[in-house]
Amino acid sequence: MSEHVPTADHRPEDRENVRFAAASVTRHEGHTGQIVMPEAAGSAASSELPAYESGLELEARSQWDYARIRFFRHRLAVGSLVVLILIMLAAIFAKHVAPYSYDELDLNNIAHKPTLQGKHIFGTDLLGRDYFSRVVYGLRTSIWVALFVAFLSTIIGTTVGALAGYYGRHVDNLLMRFTDLILTLPGLAVLLTASVFLGSGKPYRVGVILAFLFWTAIARIVRGLFLSLREKEFVEAAKAAGAGDIRIIVRHMLPNCVGPIVVNTTLIVATAILVEAALSFLGFGIQPPTPSLGSLIAQGEGEGFNEWWLVTFPGLVIVLIALCINFIGDGLRDALDPTQRRVGG
Repeated sequence: MSEHVPTADHRPEDRENVRFAAASVTRHEGHTGQIVMPEAAGSAASSELPAYESGLELEARSQWDYARIRFFRHRLAVGSLVVLILIMLAAIFAKHVAPYSYDELDLNNIAHKPTLQGKHIFGTDLLGRDYFSRVVYGLRTSIWVALFVAFLSTIIGTTVGALAGYYGRHVDNLLMRFTDLILTLPGLAVLLTASVFLGSGKPYRVGVILAFLFWTAIARIVRGLFLSLREKEFVEAAKAAGAGDIRIIVRHMLPNCVGPIVVNTTLIVATAILVEAALSFLGFGIQPPTPSLGSLIAQGEGEGFNEWWLVTFPGLVIVLIALCINFIGDGLRDALDPTQRRVGG
């Protein structure tokens, strides 16, 4: 006795499957009459379109890859980065860039205007010292102080903000009230008073004094980010897995705050250079014989328009550095924004 097997004509659901399969086959309209399956048709169509228009990505990219691509598409930030690198290289290799030592005298060219004679392209000061060499050496001092301030204030601010945001409650109240207290203090008065009691003249002392006030902005930013991140699922999963508080803060939460921290650190560098120049100008910063951009301006401001180059060239260098760092900060802010995924212009 043979068993009757129902065909597609007998089963309604099979008839529907057959019709669906037939509708899924696309007949190529060319002269060959080739049958193209939907997957092949989709591949052929997507190959004619850019990846971002077809909705496909040819390779997986991390968030850091997108950030790098976005940053290098920011032409003003890239140009500023190149200029800043050249300035920093000139400061690092000041002995090779400067034609003279910063305290070498040329008694035959005292208070000489900028000229190519004797390689005094920035002129000389009232003691016959080459001003280009003094600006280059002063640039090295100012940049070292600015980087030291940015590093120290970032460490302090990140630590305070992370602890306040992660633990919350009493720890948050205590640390944030102390931060608010520092913010309410008049900055210039505190700096001048600290310079008197802690001593000035040495670059590292000036850096410590400036870092004492500059950490508050980063602390508030990191604290706000940690208050949001501690409620995320990956933090709860790390706690459930038995990870300690330090590991959660350093390995899981802090990497998600790198973008805002880097941007604010770059802005601190520019601010530190300006404030250090102001302190040196007022006589409470780096003292002679160590040159700095601010002290060079202070030494030349009494001459007025007679020796205009004594103030002009250090001032222009300060403005150039501040502009470059601010443009780089804008580029980093746009590049490290996790909400931006589009990299094409």
